[in-house]
Amino acid sequence: MVSAFEWYGCLLLLTGVAGSVSQRTDSLTPPAPEYAHSIRLDGDIILGGLFPVHARGERGAPCGELKKEKGIHRLEAMLFAIDLINKDPDLLPNVTLGARVLDTCSRDTYALEQSLTFVQALIERDSTDVRCASGEQPIFAKPDKIIGVIGAAASSVSIMVANILRLFKIPQISYASTAPELSDNTRYDFFSRVVPPDSYQAQAMLDIVTAMGWNYVSTLASEGNYGESGVEAFVQISRESGGVCIAQSLKIPREPRLGEFDKIILRLLETPNARAIVMFANEDDIRRVLDAAKRNNQTGHFLWVGSDSWGSKISPVVQQESVAEGAITILPKRASIEAFDRYFKSRSLSNNRRNVWFAEFWEENFGCKLGMHGKRPGSPKKCTGLEKVGRDSTYEQEGKVQFVMDAVYAMAHALHRMHRDLCSGYPGLCPRMSNIDGKELLGYIRNVSFNGSAKTLVVFNENGDAPGRYDIYQYQITNRSAEYRIIGHWTDQLHLNLNAMQWASGDSSVPASVCSLPCQTGERKKVVKGVPCCWHCERCEGYHYQASEFTCQLCPYEQRPDQNRTGCQPIPIIKLEWHSPWAVVPVFIAILGILATTFVVVSFVRYNDTPIVRASGREMSYVLLTGIFLCYVITFPMIAAPGVAVCSFRRIFLGLGMCFSYAALLTKTNRIHRIFEQGKRSVAAPRFISPASQLVITFSLISVQLMGVFVWFVADPPHTIVDYGEQRTQDPENARGVLKCDISDLSLICSLGYSILLMVTCTVYAIKTRGVPETFNEAKPIGFTMYTTCIIWLAFIPIFFGTAQSAERMYIQTATLTVSLSLSASVSLGMLYMPKVYIIILHPEQNVPKRKRSFKAIVTAATMTNKLSQLASERPNGEVKTELCESVDNSTPSTKTTYVSYTNHAI
Repeated sequence: MVSAFEWYGCLLLLTGVAGSVSQRTDSLTPPAPEYAHSIRLDGDIILGGLFPVHARGERGAPCGELKKEKGIHRLEAMLFAIDLINKDPDLLPNVTLGARVLDTCSRDTYALEQSLTFVQALIERDSTDVRCASGEQPIFAKPDKIIGVIGAAASSVSIMVANILRLFKIPQISYASTAPELSDNTRYDFFSRVVPPDSYQAQAMLDIVTAMGWNYVSTLASEGNYGESGVEAFVQISRESGGVCIAQSLKIPREPRLGEFDKIILRLLETPNARAIVMFANEDDIRRVLDAAKRNNQTGHFLWVGSDSWGSKISPVVQQESVAEGAITILPKRASIEAFDRYFKSRSLSNNRRNVWFAEFWEENFGCKLGMHGKRPGSPKKCTGLEKVGRDSTYEQEGKVQFVMDAVYAMAHALHRMHRDLCSGYPGLCPRMSNIDGKELLGYIRNVSFNGSAKTLVVFNENGDAPGRYDIYQYQITNRSAEYRIIGHWTDQLHLNLNAMQWASGDSSVPASVCSLPCQTGERKKVVKGVPCCWHCERCEGYHYQASEFTCQLCPYEQRPDQNRTGCQPIPIIKLEWHSPWAVVPVFIAILGILATTFVVVSFVRYNDTPIVRASGREMSYVLLTGIFLCYVITFPMIAAPGVAVCSFRRIFLGLGMCFSYAALLTKTNRIHRIFEQGKRSVAAPRFISPASQLVITFSLISVQLMGVFVWFVADPPHTIVDYGEQRTQDPENARGVLKCDISDLSLICSLGYSILLMVTCTVYAIKTRGVPETFNEAKPIGFTMYTTCIIWLAFIPIFFGTAQSAERMYIQTATLTVSLSLSASVSLGMLYMPKVYIIILHPEQNVPKRKRSFKAIVTAATMTNKLSQLASERPNGEVKTELCESVDNSTPSTKTTYVSYTNHAI
C-alpha cells in the first residue's frame, strides 16, 4: 500500500509541478486553446463522476468527438439528481452534495489518469523540494475529498478505476458497467452497480436463443472487458445448459484494420447454418458489422441477437435498416424520466455555465459555431444562444439517464442513513462525518432499498449487483416506419410473445439456426464428435425402438415397435381360425369321414348277425372303426383355439386314433400270419386266435399308448404358450405370436411314434401274408391299406418338417397333420369296410351263410395254394395246370369259389 501511495503521490506532485511551470510559461507565450476537463460543484460532501463526454481519440489523441447522449445526457442526469437531492428536505437535510465530474474519453488508460484526481486528498504531499521564486513556501490548494464515485460507463474503464479506488476505500456505483468480472467481490469489493451484470444478460440471451429453437450460434465480441466477458459468460452458461453450441467465437480488435469487418462476415459465413449471431459489441462496432453484412449482400441471412450496448439505439441501424431487420436486442428495464426531459430542454448557454462542455454540446446539437474560439471552425452558421433543445433540434432521452439518477440517489440514501445513525438530531454534518470512512459507507450502500426514479426497486446483492430486469426488443420494419418493438421481458425467467415477432422473409415462422434438422420420430441422433448440436439421424431398424434422443433399444421378445417407433406394443397373437382355408378343407374331410364312419357303424350294428359282419370279426371291426372315428375327430381339437382342455384332448387323441386302428390291424395280420405259419408245421390251431384273445392283445397294445400319455401328463401338464419365434419376420409389422399348445415337434413325433411303429409292424405282417388266397379273410385288403398308409405318412414327414421355417408353418403343419390322419382313416375305411357295406346294402343276396369247413380243410387248401404258387414259378406252361388240378382233385372235391372265414370255426 505504501509504495502505491508513494507512486500516486509522486505522479500528482509531478502534475502539480508541471502545472506551476505551465503557469510561468503562460506569461511569456500566448496560451494555447485548451478546453476544460472537469466540472466542480461545491458542497458539504463531494461525489466524483466519470462520464464518456468524448469518444476515444484517433492517431494518439486522448479524446475525440463529443458524445451528446452518452456523455452530456448522462452528465446532466447526475447534476439534475444532485439538484433534486439538495432541494429535498427529507433526504440529507442541511447537507449539500457537491460534485467533481471528469471526462473519461471512452478510454480506460485516460480514465485512470483522470481518476487520480479523486485520491489527491488522501495522499500526503512532500513539498520540501518545492520553492517559489521569491523564496517563500509554496501554497497548494487543498483538493476536494471524494467520498464516492458515480461511474464509469464502460466496463473496461470501471475495472481500471476500481483497482485504484479500492486502494483508498472509495465506494463506486456504476450506472452502465455490466461486465461479469466486476461481480467478483474479492477483487472489486468497493464496486457496486445499479444495472444488472452481463451474467444475467447472458442468461437472458441464452433463454431467448433457446426459445427461438436456435441451438447453433456464433458469438461476436468487441475486444475489451465488456465484450469478452459477456461472450465468455454466454459460452459458459450455454455449455452448462448443454442446449446451445457455439459455431464460432470471433473478436473485433480495438483498432480494426481496413477490411477487418468484411473478413468477420466471411468468417461467419463459413458456418452458414449458424445464422444466429450473439453480439456483445459496442455501438460503433455494431454499426460497422451491419454495414459489412450489407456490403456482402447478406441482408436477411443473419439473425442478430444484440446485448444492451445495442438495446434500442437508432445510431447502429441508420441507413442499414434492412440488414438489421428482425434483430432481437436486450436492454435493462428502464423508463423515461419526464422531469429530466423538462430540465434538459430548459438548459441554455446562460443558465448552464457549470457544465464546461455544454458550449461544445450546443455547437454539435444545433450545428453552429460559437464565436472565434468555437470547436466547429468549418461551420458557416453562428449560434445565437437562443436555440432551444427539442425545438430546434431532435431530442430523445438517453437510455441510461434513469440509472445515473438511481446511482446518485443510492449514494444519497446511504449517506442519509449514515447521517441518521452517526449524527442523530445534528443539523448538517457532525464531527463524526467530517471524515467519512469508505468501508463504513460501503456497508450502507449495500443495504439501501428504495424506489428509484422509474419507480422500480433499487437494491444490491452481496456482490453489489442489481437484480436482472430486462426488456426484449425486436427491430421491425413496417409499411410506415422502422422501429424497435417490445416483444417480451426477462426477470429471472423469460416471458416472450412469439406472436409479436416479425421476420424479414414476411413469414411468421421462426427462422432456423441449427446445425442439423431434428430427427423424425423413430430416429436416433448420432452426434458428431466434439459438436453435440450436430448429428446424423439413424432410423431404429428391426425390432428396435427410440428409447431416447440418442439411443435405440430392442423391444422385449413378445413386443414390437409401434408405428412411430417411439415405444413398444404387444405383438398380435393369432391362432388357426375356423374360417381359414387351412381349416376349412381338413374340417370338410373330417366331417365326411365322420359321416361315413357313422354310416358304416350303423350298418354293422343293424346287420350285426349277418354272415358278412360276422365273417369280418365284429369285435375287432368295432375297435378298428373306433380308431378310424377318432382319427377324424382329432381334426377339431387340432383346429380349435388352444386352451388347457383343448391341449389335453390333443395329447390324448392325437395318437390314440391311429393306435386303435393299427393295433387292431396288427392283431389281425399277426393272427393270419400265425395261423398259416402254424399250418405249415401241423394241423393244430395256434394259440390266442379267438375273438377274446384278439381284444386282449389289441387293448394291451393300446394301453402302451395310454400309459405314455399319462406319463406325459404327469411330467409336463398341458398348457398353452405363445410362440413369438415362429412368425418373427424381419419386418416387425408382419410379426405375429402364435397361440399354441405346448407340444413341440419332438413331443409330437413321440406321441405318433408308437402308432407309426404299430403301422410299420402291421405293414411287415401284411407283406408276409400277401400270399394268402383272396378267398381267405382280409389279408390282401389289409395289405393294400397299409401300403397306401405308409405312402401317406412318408409324404407327411417332408411336408411337415420342410415347412418348419415357413411363415405359414402353423397353418401348413396343422392342415398336413389333420389331413394325413383323415386320409389314413379314409383308406382303412374305404378298403376294409366299404366293400362289405356295399354288399350289405346293395347286394343282400350275397350276404348268406356258406358251408362250414373244418380248420384242417382250410389249412390244407392254404398249404396247397402255397405249393402251387411255388410250382408255377418253377414249371413251364401247361405243367402247372395239370399238377394244380391233380392236387386239388386229390385234396378236395370240385366246388365253385366261395368266401370262407376261419373266424367262425370252432378251434
